[in-house]
Amino acid sequence: MIDPQYVVRDTSDLLSPSLLIYPRLIRQNVQQMIALARNPARLRPHVKTHKMAEIVRIEESLGIRKHKCATLAEAEMVAAAGGTDVLLAYPLVGPNLKRFVHLVRGYRSTIFRATVDHPDSARALSAAVEGFDVPVPVLVDLEIGMGRTGIPPGEAAAELYALLDRLPGLVPDGLHAYDGHIHDTDLTARRQAAQLGLESTLALRDRLLKRGVPMPRLVVGGTPTFPIHAELDLRGVELSPGTTVLYDDSYLTRYPDLPFTPAALLLTRVVSHPSPGRICLDLGYKAVAADPVGPRARLLEVDDARQVVHSEEHMVLETAQADNLPIGTALLAIPTHVCPSVALHRRAYVIEDGQVAGQWDVTARDRVLGI
Repeated sequence: MIDPQYVVRDTSDLLSPSLLIYPRLIRQNVQQMIALARNPARLRPHVKTHKMAEIVRIEESLGIRKHKCATLAEAEMVAAAGGTDVLLAYPLVGPNLKRFVHLVRGYRSTIFRATVDHPDSARALSAAVEGFDVPVPVLVDLEIGMGRTGIPPGEAAAELYALLDRLPGLVPDGLHAYDGHIHDTDLTARRQAAQLGLESTLALRDRLLKRGVPMPRLVVGGTPTFPIHAELDLRGVELSPGTTVLYDDSYLTRYPDLPFTPAALLLTRVVSHPSPGRICLDLGYKAVAADPVGPRARLLEVDDARQVVHSEEHMVLETAQADNLPIGTALLAIPTHVCPSVALHRRAYVIEDGQVAGQWDVTARDRVLGI
């Protein structure tokens, strides 16, 4: 039996593969986020999971006024949806520096914050915003174990922060410390791993405060460490989970301590019976994320399904129920990794009370919107 909260009474006119969004569950997840954070002002959720203006508006309606993003399109989408505080947590290089300038000038009622992890990046941003009447707030991005962007939280990071205080057009705005490398299922182990990055971040913060430079905010963590950082009682802490708003099967399986519910499903259909005990679905990796290595989705109505082939347009599963799933059967699946899965769809069907209530555009799946 399918979970009643996911029932769609009539799928006959719904295209497959397609994305389904459940607003009631999204609101429930956002309310859980606020409860964990203890105050919506402590939240800066990452929009990269959903990329939808309607979800930004849901968050805003529940008191969340700050947002984090990875692309200029996401930043523009948030501003166009009415968001007034956007952190672009991704290096600005090449033409994106000019695009950032146009974004700031185009949305005067929104504060756009940037991040840097190198003096050259800071100087390039300063040159790009020359002539602005209001300085751009900039956070130093710290490398605390992820191993991609960021500067280690030592003396070089302190010097970079001091540089922001000297460069024209910029103002130091705090530290950004993302610990997305932490995936421990056990909460105690996760807490111990998170503590290492937090201690080095706080040590840098204290060093900078002693030097008299402003430190308005600390943007910390992702989804797995969200409940750990939510326990902090420090001024200026902003928590930035992302997956929590839609959630997925990977997080549902790995983090039983997190109180969130998948709110985005995929509709797929049986298109072939290639051999006894096998079904082929139209759920290739152009419709559901091709990571992780294991199963990319979990069928709600076929508990024993085992993925054996996954290609661009096809997902082949082995199941003892194959004979009971005739060609054309519509099935619902929870994606293993929801963030890139959402970005594969231009729009989503909105499901309310078992009925299709409309469609939402996945606006920021595109790299360029108006700017």
